Amino acid sequence: MATLHFVAGKAGAGKTTLAREIARTAPALLICEDEWMSKLAGKVENLAQYLEAAERIRSVIAPLAIEVLSLGTSVVFDFAGNTFEDRQWVRSIFMSAAADHLLHYLSVDDETCRARVRQRNADRPAGVFFGVVSEEQVDEVNSYFAPPAEGEGFEIEVYSLGG
Repeated sequence: MATLHFVAGKAGAGKTTLAREIARTAPALLICEDEWMSKLAGKVENLAQYLEAAERIRSVIAPLAIEVLSLGTSVVFDFAGNTFEDRQWVRSIFMSAAADHLLHYLSVDDETCRARVRQRNADRPAGVFFGVVSEEQVDEVNSYFAPPAEGEGFEIEVYSLGG
């Protein structure tokens, strides 16, 4: 049966690296929201712009993912695990497709996350870089992060690093 894999973790936790590894080994179709954002959203300078663009992009991704899962191919979302609301959206997708799911949660300390964001700003990796992310933006984004709770009913695999 096809599985919808999705990731949760603070900015800089390593979600993209993990998602790419899962897609390679599963094998599965990788859908990286940052790649879509860098190609379709134009300049994203703040959280409000990101949320607006993400809503439009997800309106296209959801039916695509349901169709792919329904065809028996696993999918990896390199996004959508960071808030309760995001996770409920993912639930609607794997339920609609009658697919399995696995939430990959990266529990990484704040300083490691900050260092990784600084490195990404310096490296500007093609395809996932849509602008420098400031320390203030990291704090703002991470203030909305809610680790997955056991009571949400997801199958969860936890990866821990640092503090």
